[in-house]
Amino acid sequence: MESNIMIEMRGITKHFGSVVANENVDLTVRRGEILSVLGENGSGKTSLMNMLAGIYFPDAGHIFVEGREVIIRSPKDAFDLGIGMIHQHFKLVDVLTAAENIILGLPGAMKLDMNQVKKDVQQLLDKYGFELNLDAKIYEMSVSQKQTVEIVKMLYRGAHILILDEPTAVLTPQETDKLFQVLRNMRAHGHSIIIITHKLNEVLSLSDRVSVLRKGAYVGTVNTCDATEMSLTEMMVGEKVVLDIERPDPVNPVMKLHVDDVTVYNREGREVLSHANFEAYTGEILGIAGIAGSGQKELLESIAGLQPHMTGKIHYRNRKGHIKELTEMSAQEIREIGIRLAFVPEDRLGMGLVASMGMTDNMMLRSYRKGHGLFARRKEPHDLAEHIKEELGVVTPSVDWPVGRMSGGNVQKVLVGREIASSPQVLMVAYPVRGLDINSSYQIYALLNEQKKKGSCVICVGEDLDVLLALCDRILVLADGRVSGVVDARTATKEEVGLLMTSEDKKEVQA
Repeated sequence: MESNIMIEMRGITKHFGSVVANENVDLTVRRGEILSVLGENGSGKTSLMNMLAGIYFPDAGHIFVEGREVIIRSPKDAFDLGIGMIHQHFKLVDVLTAAENIILGLPGAMKLDMNQVKKDVQQLLDKYGFELNLDAKIYEMSVSQKQTVEIVKMLYRGAHILILDEPTAVLTPQETDKLFQVLRNMRAHGHSIIIITHKLNEVLSLSDRVSVLRKGAYVGTVNTCDATEMSLTEMMVGEKVVLDIERPDPVNPVMKLHVDDVTVYNREGREVLSHANFEAYTGEILGIAGIAGSGQKELLESIAGLQPHMTGKIHYRNRKGHIKELTEMSAQEIREIGIRLAFVPEDRLGMGLVASMGMTDNMMLRSYRKGHGLFARRKEPHDLAEHIKEELGVVTPSVDWPVGRMSGGNVQKVLVGREIASSPQVLMVAYPVRGLDINSSYQIYALLNEQKKKGSCVICVGEDLDVLLALCDRILVLADGRVSGVVDARTATKEEVGLLMTSEDKKEVQA
């Protein structure tokens, strides 16, 4: 084994019942490099990394750390070997400070010298170029600051091999640039970094090498300097894929929704959306950009009749030109007056689908009230489930397999497919390609454009600004619960939108 190899995984195999997550996978990670791991949904990327982090245990295979074979049965075993994983969902205690979260769970004296702890942590921050207020509470922090706490927590525990799962999913371009600079600093100090991501432009700008998995098997590893988006996509999919996002011009756009001065409070009584005003039109895709927690969720839920709001009105124009007020209506009441409004929520299994049900039963959730007698009709939902499975490439043993046992990307396909199949007049989607591989993502973009061409009003909350700028006609930007601007997606820049995402002052930049 080469002396600069930090991690070597040989013949790693993992099955979940009849489902093959990984089959005889080999992977190496060098000292002082950034390795990206790519693959379609269900290709086994996260499963493989979870075995390295001690969350899963392999059925077969061997793991070597710095040339020595090791057994990793738990995250503690991984920590002891200097391996730390930062997940998409942070594991922090909101009411504690950054410093308290960093040392939480570590052995030590009964009484801690917090001044010394903060001094030690500050040295780490200075060494790698982090920016963090150690006395700030977690609930006061932005997503990028919380992510910083997670990374520093791992470093403080002695990790020199870091695994990051979709680290830029909810960051602004400016925050992404800062994170990348920190990761480069860590690489310069000899750390080995593994990144699971679907953003090929980030892979090409940051990593040294790229390892590709396909259907649980290892395809190969290439030097990033020798790769392109097209070549990496072909490795992932196994065939050539067109990577152009279509953006037809809107045809005879008509105002479909008018959101007027809408304010929403959360359950704790905190204002999460403040005096939102905008219009959405037929035959267009209106993008919504913002740092996570800026009011995107509450805005869509208030339109869908799932979230009560304190002030303001929501008006809807039907095909005959009549204006209907949706302000006080529930989701059921909106359906009962004949408005076809479809909503793909951020919380796929919490709000969108029932985890214990299969695809067929989840299709029935949209139409069960149409059943007659004691038994609901299952043929149409079953046929729809089979169509979505085939059309979107949902990986599942059958349409009756519980959706909660599918990968996150396949769950997303089921949900998006079901809502689009309802032929909505208004289609609202929150992060429709989150967790999807690039091939599936482009399928979803094509479906959204199909709805646009049919004259639907499409509202799309996204996290990838490059995609929003390429797909949408206009982009509404939210910053801390306020509309900070509406820009023309054809002429706006990523930097302009990124600045609006962090703007504290409301700016009306109507396109």
